[in-house]
Amino acid sequence: MATVAVGGAISLSCCFLPASSTTRTASSCLSSLHGSSTGGSPFVILRVGKAVRRRGKKLDGVRAQGVESPATAAGTAEPAADFETVQLGRSDVYVPRLGVGSWSWGDAYFWHEGGWDDRKAKEAKGAFEASVDAGIPFFDTAEVYGKKVFGGGEDSETLLGRFIKERQRAKPQEKSNVVVATKFAPLPWRFSRENVVSALRDSLQRLGMSQIDLYQLHWPGLWGNEGFIDGLADAVDLGLVKAVGVSNYKESRLRQAYSQLKKRGVILASNQVHYSLVYRNPEQNGVKRACQELGVSLIAYSPLAQGVLTGKYSASKLPSGARGRTYNQEFMIEIDPLLKRMRDLGQQYGGKTSTQVALNWLLAQGNVIPIPGAKSAAQAKEFAGALGWSLSESEVEELRDLAKKVKPVTGFPAEWI
Repeated sequence: MATVAVGGAISLSCCFLPASSTTRTASSCLSSLHGSSTGGSPFVILRVGKAVRRRGKKLDGVRAQGVESPATAAGTAEPAADFETVQLGRSDVYVPRLGVGSWSWGDAYFWHEGGWDDRKAKEAKGAFEASVDAGIPFFDTAEVYGKKVFGGGEDSETLLGRFIKERQRAKPQEKSNVVVATKFAPLPWRFSRENVVSALRDSLQRLGMSQIDLYQLHWPGLWGNEGFIDGLADAVDLGLVKAVGVSNYKESRLRQAYSQLKKRGVILASNQVHYSLVYRNPEQNGVKRACQELGVSLIAYSPLAQGVLTGKYSASKLPSGARGRTYNQEFMIEIDPLLKRMRDLGQQYGGKTSTQVALNWLLAQGNVIPIPGAKSAAQAKEFAGALGWSLSESEVEELRDLAKKVKPVTGFPAEWI
C-alpha cells in the first residue's frame, strides 16, 4: 500500500443552479441552514498493513497517529480492511484516500423528505459500519448538520459519536480506524477566536471525544475571520485537535489563512470545496493550484453532484425536491452523453459503476480527497469500489472534455466572499 502527500460540505442546504443563456443565479439557493479515550478519540489509529509510503519513502508505521510499527505492535487486531492513506496536507494526520460525508445524517429536509426517523438513523449507522469495514473510515461532519434549529432531526455529530461508541462496545478487541473531521460555523453572531474554541468543545461533547483529527472553518465569516484563524491555532495549542483546515475558501483567503497560521507555527492542512466533474471551479479559480503549491489537501464535497453523477437520474427521472430544480430536465439532457461514456468506461474496467468512475476521476486529479455522502450501507460499499484502479490520462481528459459541454452549476456563494 502507498501513502502519498496530498493537498466542504456546507452549512447551508444550498442548491447548485445550472447556469444557462438566461440568468440563473444563486438567488434560488435554499434559505434554510441546513466514545472518548485518554488523549483523543477511540478510533483514530491508522493501521495500514505491513508498511506504508509517504512521499515515496517506505516507513515502518504511521508517524501521524503515533502508531507503532505493525511488526512490533503487540496485542492489536488487524483492521477490517487494508486501505491506502494520504497525508493530510503537511500535517501529522493521515487519512484514507476517500472519505464519507455525513451532511445527510440527521437531516430532515434537504436529503430526507418527510423528516428524520429511526429507520433513517439505522440506515446511517449501516453506512458508518460499511464504511469502516470497507476501509474508508474517514467521516466529515459539522456542528450545523442535522441541527434542529436549522430544520434537522438529530445532530450529525451526535449520531457519529454514538455509532463509534456502539462499534467499540460491540467489537472491543478491534482497533478501528475512524478519522473524524468536523466544522465550525462562522454565524453572524460569532466574531472572536474564543467562539471557535467554545464551539469545538461543544462538538467534542456531542461526539463524545477529547480530541479529533481535523477541525475546519465551514465558510468565511462576514467578519471576524482573523480571529477565527487564531481560534484554529488556539485549538491546536490546547490539544483539542490534531490538524486544522478551512472550507469554501477562495485562493486569496486560502493564502491569508495559510500565512496567518504559519506565524503561529500551525500548518493549514486542508481546504474543503465543492468539486466534481460538473463543477470544476477549483481548477479555474486558482484554488486547486494554490493547494498544490502550499501543500494543502483539497477535500472535495459534492463529488457526485448530489447524486447526478451516479447515473440513476435522467431527463425522465429527475432528483427529488430542491435537487430536481437544480438538476432539471434541461441539465439532464445535456449531461446524458457524459453519463453514457461513464457507463461505458465502467464496463471496460470490469463493471465499475458511474459512481465509482466519477470518484476515480477526482482521485486521478492528485491532491484531492473526495467525501461523497453515504445514506446507506450499499452506498458506502459502492464508494469503496472507486479505489484500487485508475482511469487512464486520456480517459480523464475525455471525461473533462465531455463535462465542458454541460452548462456549469453555480456553487455556494461563500466561495466568492
